[in-house]
Amino acid sequence: MTATNYLFVHFRETLPDALGEQCYFGLSRDGYHWAETNGGQPILTSQVGEKGVRDFIIVRTQDNKFHIIATDLSLANNFKTKYHNSWAEINRHGSKYFVVWDSDDLVHWSDSRMIELGNEHFGCLWAPDVIWDAEHQDYVLHWSSSVDYNDWGNQVIYFARTTDFVHFTQPEILYAKDDASIIDSAMYEKDGKYYLFVKSANNPTTIIELWSGSATGPWTRVPGFDQAMSPLEKGQYEAPTAFEQPDGTWCLFLDYYGPQHAQGYVPFVARDIATGEFKMATAEFSFPYGFKHGTILKITPAEYDRIKQAFA
Repeated sequence: MTATNYLFVHFRETLPDALGEQCYFGLSRDGYHWAETNGGQPILTSQVGEKGVRDFIIVRTQDNKFHIIATDLSLANNFKTKYHNSWAEINRHGSKYFVVWDSDDLVHWSDSRMIELGNEHFGCLWAPDVIWDAEHQDYVLHWSSSVDYNDWGNQVIYFARTTDFVHFTQPEILYAKDDASIIDSAMYEKDGKYYLFVKSANNPTTIIELWSGSATGPWTRVPGFDQAMSPLEKGQYEAPTAFEQPDGTWCLFLDYYGPQHAQGYVPFVARDIATGEFKMATAEFSFPYGFKHGTILKITPAEYDRIKQAFA
């Protein structure tokens, strides 16, 4: 499989109603210049849970099937009513489920379904991400949660294992930062090492990168990435997603939610993910509108054409 084109699965929070909190596709031939699909309308809408979805991951399995997994949350429907305008209430009382769609071809998708990974100790499950663990021959699904074990204090990254995206192991801690909440985990494998990006709420108030020889840690900070991120406006970036270009270049996208909120993702480029030396590269990229928290999947030219034709 020659995967040299790209699919961006994301949402659009800035729309005036719940339509923004659904599943959208963006397409690119080169990873630099992006186009909307379906006339900028959602490809999939959630009919379960809160009937709104955010924070997408799309995964291609070893048998070439696809799963989209998302946070079950609609601020448009529930923030003022169910959650009384309180993010703290969402963290404690939000959904213990993720919303899932399944496909064989990236065009025909199942109805939305739910998977329960939280229990009575968990608050809302946020921002899932998935990676294939070759050592264990299964998939590691990881996410952030508040838990009652620390009196709803710092959020930590949890994980569960699966082989079929129906049955999962009990949640375990993937990574916890002693001095801050962490959310929005995204993980990638390169040359037998795993690289984890997370948003830190403090010390520093920005994205951090870590590496490990295992998909479940222990984790070590990448100091070159800390240095690369140090000039950025603090507390304004989240939702990392990355991919490797055919020439070995790594592209990292960070979701910008600062004063120019509609901007959405900002691109950064590095020659080597291991060094963490990412540099902002906004002049090299173009987006048709403000993409919000999602994931980029490498696809083949044939898959690109099939998606574009199906959702013209």
